[in-house]
Amino acid sequence: MFHIDFPPPGVTRRETASDRVLNVAIVLGTRPEAIKLAPIFRAMQSSSLFSPVLVNTGQHRDMLETLLGRLRLTATHDLSVMRKCQQLSSLTARLIDGLGDVFRAERPDLLVVQGDTSSTLCGALAAFYEHIPVAHVEAGLRSGVIDDPFPEEMNRRLVTRMTRWHFAPTPGAAAALAAEAVPAEQVVVTGNTVIDNLLWAHGCATGRSAFRTHGRGVIVTLHRRENQGGKMRALASALLRLAERQDVELLVPVHKSPAVRDVLLPVLTGCPRITLTEPLDYFDFISTLSACELVLTDSGGVQEEAPSFDKPVLVLRNTTERPEVVRAGAARLIGTDPQAVHAVVTSLLDDRTQYNRMAEASNPFGDGHASTRILERLADDFGLHMHHAPTPRVVAA
Repeated sequence: MFHIDFPPPGVTRRETASDRVLNVAIVLGTRPEAIKLAPIFRAMQSSSLFSPVLVNTGQHRDMLETLLGRLRLTATHDLSVMRKCQQLSSLTARLIDGLGDVFRAERPDLLVVQGDTSSTLCGALAAFYEHIPVAHVEAGLRSGVIDDPFPEEMNRRLVTRMTRWHFAPTPGAAAALAAEAVPAEQVVVTGNTVIDNLLWAHGCATGRSAFRTHGRGVIVTLHRRENQGGKMRALASALLRLAERQDVELLVPVHKSPAVRDVLLPVLTGCPRITLTEPLDYFDFISTLSACELVLTDSGGVQEEAPSFDKPVLVLRNTTERPEVVRAGAARLIGTDPQAVHAVVTSLLDDRTQYNRMAEASNPFGDGHASTRILERLADDFGLHMHHAPTPRVVAA
């Protein structure tokens, strides 16, 4: 196992006025990152032990601007790296260059990144170049196929090699890290911060459902690179066939990617039982999710969120880096073959026993206290101590 010799716990890089505050850089660039890092940022802002600096790479510019404010996130640095039809290579170069400048200016004690995006990989690499230790939120997810999803599977494997604190959402994710010889003392099972934010946002009660009718609501989200092109056209045909049912309303928030819109919009526009929308506001999406009956998705985050509302999830992929939700019975991998998709969805809608079995499965992704566990570990490793009641442990599904 590759080892990075970071400063020992209890030694900070930069003294502060009180000598007891951790200066933390938090990097995000996409909507899922904002959602999953928001509870950590809010918790750090509320604590006397942390001073967080938020860096927005701008990787998903259009999908982030309004969301940041509603999540109570304020970016100190905005890199604005987004370019039309950009290539991963040029995006990576701009991210590392811009993040390096920020880290040299801020000199944080540590960096927090989340998940498996280009912003995550480049944040970790830029921090490594500056000898800044990395905390990886949602560490240990693996599909087992190096290019599926692409490029996320490679991104998260590379980030693992540069990480000091691996905050695994589940025991299964921790086991994947152990199999790659990550030292056990560097791994903490925390639950997933997406549940922290889901419960917080649902409690705000500010969202509205996007369903138009009283039909049985089915949410469909599609955007993965590996599904674009012919697979997505085939899935669109399956959605048209499902919409022939008189009892459903298919809601499709259409991703901003031209590769997605150019396929889905010409095929699905005009169908009376398919509602096409722009990507939903996060709070509206939560309200819509709580009102739906079923979810079809190739997204990772929805696999984590839907079980909290007892909504079955059918995953339009051949692999998932979240096998816990499948093992728990709350989700099924059904692939992208249009005939198979139609058959599985029809069976689930028509078989109440099968449906209830999935709806009643437990959510393996946590209890809403992941952020507290993360802050506790970071504070402890720097010789600081948080004072509050202990939070429940995360257990396997």
